[in-house]
Amino acid sequence: MKIVMCHEYYQRRGGEDEVFDLETALLRREGHEVIVRTAHNDEIRQRSLLRTGLGALWNQRQYREFRDLVRQEKPDIVHFYNTFPLISPAAIHGAKSAGATVVQSLHNYRLMCVNASLFRELKPCENCVGSTVPLAGVKHGCYHDSRVQSAAVAAMLATHSLASTWTSKVDLFLLGSTEFALARFEKAGLDPTRIVLKPNFVSPDPGIGDGAGGYALFVGRFDAEKGVEDLLRAWKLHEPQRKLVIVGDGPLAELVAAATERLPNVEWLGRQTLEEMYETMKHAAFLVFPSRWYEAMPRTILDAFAVGTPVLASRVGVMQHLIREDQTGRFFEPGSARSLQRESERMFRQGEPLSAMRNAARRAYETSYTADQNYKLIIDAYRRAIDSAA
Repeated sequence: MKIVMCHEYYQRRGGEDEVFDLETALLRREGHEVIVRTAHNDEIRQRSLLRTGLGALWNQRQYREFRDLVRQEKPDIVHFYNTFPLISPAAIHGAKSAGATVVQSLHNYRLMCVNASLFRELKPCENCVGSTVPLAGVKHGCYHDSRVQSAAVAAMLATHSLASTWTSKVDLFLLGSTEFALARFEKAGLDPTRIVLKPNFVSPDPGIGDGAGGYALFVGRFDAEKGVEDLLRAWKLHEPQRKLVIVGDGPLAELVAAATERLPNVEWLGRQTLEEMYETMKHAAFLVFPSRWYEAMPRTILDAFAVGTPVLASRVGVMQHLIREDQTGRFFEPGSARSLQRESERMFRQGEPLSAMRNAARRAYETSYTADQNYKLIIDAYRRAIDSAA
């Protein structure tokens, strides 16, 4: 196949950026001709807020470029990932106007939420789901704590809802998540028959670990929505022999640093390369994933499965579908340090059952999250999109 892949990279590299790079490399490895078109959010710094806002609504240059690209290259598929705010959905219209079969990946909740996370004031929020104009998001300044910027995002969402961008210009959606997210997109008005669930994947295979280090592990960005404060409060309640290792960095770094000074059982390793992180994860007894928000498809959990490390996660959002309780991990109540401490203590005491969880976690990876599995899902989805567009 000849495939055009389009993505706008984020200022802070995240999971969707990783997915785009992995899927592009995978398709090329399998012999497909892949034409890449990208932008980078760093360019926003060179633009005024007005220009950025108007461009997010409709970028006429991108419309023309994708129309002309499709006419010239005649690709089998044009596959969009993130287009906010520089590329804009105008690119989708441009590709479709030239007769392209269009696929749109979904890796967050942007189509129904101005901050793309369904999260406000440290708890999940679905006030705007199903609304053509997400006024609640504007009222609360959900995008960058700004009503003005939130209004610009809301205008983009309302415009393309009314223009039927998502219902008539996209032939198929690839949802990088679980049934939990699918239910939200259906509530937001997307036709579930045009959405294919396609989980993310881990490649290359990092190999299985042994958990011999005996510690709990947190890997991620130090943000409030990631539950970092809940994690630290829970470890204040643990006995000194219950070790927590932390990998990452972020806005709450000072809080983590202070905790390592007070708590002898908490060690912060800072940022690590992917290879270093895998080695740390392989030796962990279990991964702690205390996120307070719904998430989409957390790469960290898939990494843990790949190395055979069970996961203790907050019982919220997609984690409830990714983790099989008492098989690949366990749950605690989101936002509750006491619940996290209690359930992590149970994990430390598991012994033989924890070993069985390691094997189950690895099987979950081998069954659902390898590159080979993902390739089959992508190609099947592309063929389905082509058939539906015919």
